[in-house]
Amino acid sequence: MINLTINNKKLQVEEGTSIFEAAKQNNILIPHFCYMENVHQIGSCRICVVEVEGGKTLMASCVTPATEGMVVHTNSERVRDVRKVIFELMLSDHPKECLSCWRNQNCELQELGNLIQLHEFRYEGAKSKDVIDGSSPSIVRDSSKCILCRRCVTVCNEIQGVGLMNPHHRGFSTFIGPSEDELLGESVCTNCGQCVLVCPVGALKEKDSTAAVWEALYDKSKTVIVQTAPAVRAALGEIFLYEPGTLVTGKMAAALHQLGFNYVFDTNFAADLTIMEEGSEFLERVKNAFTAPDKKPVLPMITSCSPGWIKFMEHRYPDQLAHLSSCKSPHMMLGALTKSYFAEKMNIDPAKMFVVSVMPCTAKKFEITRPEMFNQNGLADVDAVITTRELGRMIKDAGIDFRSLEEGEFDSPLGLSTGAADIFGTTGGVMEAALRTVYELVTGRELPGVRLHIQPLTGLNRIKTASLKIENPLPEYSFLNGVTVRVAVTSGLKGAAELLEEIKNGTSPYHFIEIMGCPGGCISGGGQPRPVNDAIRTLRLKAIYREDEGKMVRKSHENEDVMLLYTDFLGAPLGHKSHELLHTVYTQRSKN
Repeated sequence: MINLTINNKKLQVEEGTSIFEAAKQNNILIPHFCYMENVHQIGSCRICVVEVEGGKTLMASCVTPATEGMVVHTNSERVRDVRKVIFELMLSDHPKECLSCWRNQNCELQELGNLIQLHEFRYEGAKSKDVIDGSSPSIVRDSSKCILCRRCVTVCNEIQGVGLMNPHHRGFSTFIGPSEDELLGESVCTNCGQCVLVCPVGALKEKDSTAAVWEALYDKSKTVIVQTAPAVRAALGEIFLYEPGTLVTGKMAAALHQLGFNYVFDTNFAADLTIMEEGSEFLERVKNAFTAPDKKPVLPMITSCSPGWIKFMEHRYPDQLAHLSSCKSPHMMLGALTKSYFAEKMNIDPAKMFVVSVMPCTAKKFEITRPEMFNQNGLADVDAVITTRELGRMIKDAGIDFRSLEEGEFDSPLGLSTGAADIFGTTGGVMEAALRTVYELVTGRELPGVRLHIQPLTGLNRIKTASLKIENPLPEYSFLNGVTVRVAVTSGLKGAAELLEEIKNGTSPYHFIEIMGCPGGCISGGGQPRPVNDAIRTLRLKAIYREDEGKMVRKSHENEDVMLLYTDFLGAPLGHKSHELLHTVYTQRSKN
């Protein structure tokens, strides 16, 4: 421990703690901009400068270690004057169109101006490079609003391991993005949106789809159907000033009905369906591995719910695509069923349907454009994807008082779900949901564990592993008696690369792997409300598990509507109809 003084307050902190962290731990606010806890501390913006007695210059507090006996002033006249000049220089190269900017009132640059009480702008001059890249179906990059904080660089390189976002040139010519002549839509970008999530201003944003949704809602010739992902209900409330981790499932359903959607379905229904298909696929691969090795079953099998992760693998590991489950993601399954099973049941022309998915994920916007996600008649399974943030804007635009809404419900038959589907929203949830069903199908017994949870798979660690020994299985699975099934879970693409390298090198011990493209899973997807840090991830994670534990039915194979769907329409998991509607193939893409 070391002793120091900040603003005449004597403190004691662990050696190696930065001045900024020492102040934060003791409730002393130092204005800052580029800093992100546990992610990004490079001192690029210099807003967090402080005065250290005996120092020749002001120091960036986020990258300066506290030392024994140090005396720090965070609010001296010199500090305040320099901080304001730095902020003014930032603004001199930033468009002042706040009223029309989509980040208005949710902009960290605005908040910083309010914090340091700047009321005049003394510097005007030439603007740096002004490029708007709208080539991606998911993300728009507006370099005129970039303030070179480099948060996106850190996330893209150090957290996701994609390495696309980087600084180019030097000085006034510096810009952040792919190479100078490269567009996002033509790059190895996975569309995960983590760069959008951490951008403090409007330089990176999701491509807005609300106009297309409003147009469909106003078109009386169309039947407009909406579905919502599990993680949305644990985060949407934050847009309406609820505490993080507040579940707003019923209010969300009510708001969607008020917006004018003809039917409000739950993507969770298709999450249960995914477990039936994916679990059956896993069992088939395992059975062949033990009883028909000549069929060369590919293990480990890897989940395919995350489109950002899928594109990452298509670029980086195209030779290992056979490890992926062939299942579409849940919202694409529900879209395909809506335009086949539901259209037939309700006697609606599929061509007159418009299906909207509310997702925590920007990569879903890319996913719906994939040629594999169109049916034999050329109709898209899903017509539009809006993020949690976009739904929040639509609710506000419609003048709906979200907090005063009565609890609503999802429509049947594609709205009933189990607790297993809810936990799809967080890292480890897909694996746990799959094992709840697979273990019971194999043994006839409920998955062991506290309240059906597999503790090693919970939490926010980058890579989590677990093993499950099969004892006394049902006769048809006798070949598994005594076998220990090993599983792994990761979230964030850097963890995915670690597990894929093991497979590539032939050292992977796993049978089944869950990979989510975003750290923490969908609860911190690129389309979720800001800010997102580990504290907020944990609150959302707990909300997802509360939703699960509050359900009467918590195993996918006990969803009566899913079972009825098989009886009336699909036949059986992995059957001909299921393969036609619910499964897909993948594309080898360039590594460059």
